[in-house]
Amino acid sequence: MGKNSYKINKEQKSSGLSFFSFIEQKLKLEDLFEEGVPSKYIPHALFVAALIIFYIGNNHYAEKTTRRIEKAQVEVEELRADYTSMKADYMFASKQSEVAKKVRKIGLEESKTPPNKIVVQEGEY
Repeated sequence: MGKNSYKINKEQKSSGLSFFSFIEQKLKLEDLFEEGVPSKYIPHALFVAALIIFYIGNNHYAEKTTRRIEKAQVEVEELRADYTSMKADYMFASKQSEVAKKVRKIGLEESKTPPNKIVVQEGEY
C-alpha cells in the first residue's frame, strides 16, 4: 500500500514565508518576550491604548454630530416649505377682494365712495 502524501506547488516553495512570519523573523519578537512583557513598555502601551480609545470616541462623536446636523437640515427644509406655503396663503387671504368676501357674510359692505380728507388748520384745536 502506498503512503498518503500531497503535492507541493513550486509557487508555495518559492514564497516560503508568509508576510507575518517574515516580520516576526526580522523583528525577533520571540526573543523579546521570552521572560514576559518587559515592564518598561507598559506606560507606552497604556498611552497608545488611551490614544486609540480617545480616537474611537472622537470618531463616534463626530459621526453622531454629523447625523444630528443632517437631521436638523431636513427639518429646516420642511419648516421653510411650510413657511412659504403659509405666507402665500396669508398673502392671498389678505387681498382686498378676499377680505370683502369674508366680511360680506357678517353684513359689512365695501364702501364705493372714496374717503374724505379732513384738514385741520393749525391752532384750531
